[in-house]
Amino acid sequence: MPEPELHAVTGAFGYSGRYIAARLLAAGVRVRTLTGSPGRASPFGGRVEALPYRWDDAARLADSLRGAAVLYNTYWVRFGTPACTFAQALAHTQALFAAAREAGVRRVVHVSITNPSEDSPFEYFSGKAKAERALRESGLSYAVLRPAVLFGGEGILLNNIAWALRKMPVFAIFGDGQYRLRPIHVDDLAALAVEHGRRRENAVIDAVGPETFTYRALVEAVGQAVGKPRLLVRVPARLGWLAARLIGKVMGDVMLTRDEVLGLMANLLWTDSPPTGSTRLSDWLRASAQTLGLRYFGELVRRRDRARPFEQL
Repeated sequence: MPEPELHAVTGAFGYSGRYIAARLLAAGVRVRTLTGSPGRASPFGGRVEALPYRWDDAARLADSLRGAAVLYNTYWVRFGTPACTFAQALAHTQALFAAAREAGVRRVVHVSITNPSEDSPFEYFSGKAKAERALRESGLSYAVLRPAVLFGGEGILLNNIAWALRKMPVFAIFGDGQYRLRPIHVDDLAALAVEHGRRRENAVIDAVGPETFTYRALVEAVGQAVGKPRLLVRVPARLGWLAARLIGKVMGDVMLTRDEVLGLMANLLWTDSPPTGSTRLSDWLRASAQTLGLRYFGELVRRRDRARPFEQL
């Protein structure tokens, strides 16, 4: 029998990449991951080959992708640090696409963000737009998936909202809280990625779920689900961000960045596109109520600890 086709996934031991890899394995595809945590305990046993990113060596980076028919790219940084700025993340992404072309990869499925713009004042969104342009200009067949907010599994945002609601008597809402979000379940995103890995035509798709929430309604829904409905207090964006920054310092983490707050308030996590995911956040909240927010999920600890299983961090 012929050997199953090989697909490459960045970050298969992390969050969204893990769900994509699981979908591929279930479909009988061989999976290789490029990862910043090659020593991390694998959730897949020995079924996923793990190779480190080789950002400093273009030839070795291309060799890491050689033989793969499809590359699913989830690589990015939520916020810049001295160890990896947004500019470096963009350079790494451009190097990855060049390596894919050199290695003969047939197709790239790239995870971006809703409403990217090279003119955006927010580096996350402008960097994502520049990464999309690099992919378009690469000559590779591509699908760009633009999720808003991911939920499910080890997702940080909703978990930490629930954690704060469990711990604090009031909850600060930035401004009026009427800006909107279109959350999509992480496994729905994975299913969409695998579907578009099979296609050939270039495509850009908003990856959004079937429900729209205002931020205020989202926080209220999380509070009701975990049995901690709280008084929601309107605060100026800067004051709310400073409060989140203080909580982050106490937790040894970055809870929210200024750009995340302002991007949210600018409705950049909302689009009126048709839903591409079927899982309703309201249903998932009810099903996850007993465990959601029981502990804080830290972004920085996930970057520092490259050995423990991702779900323990």
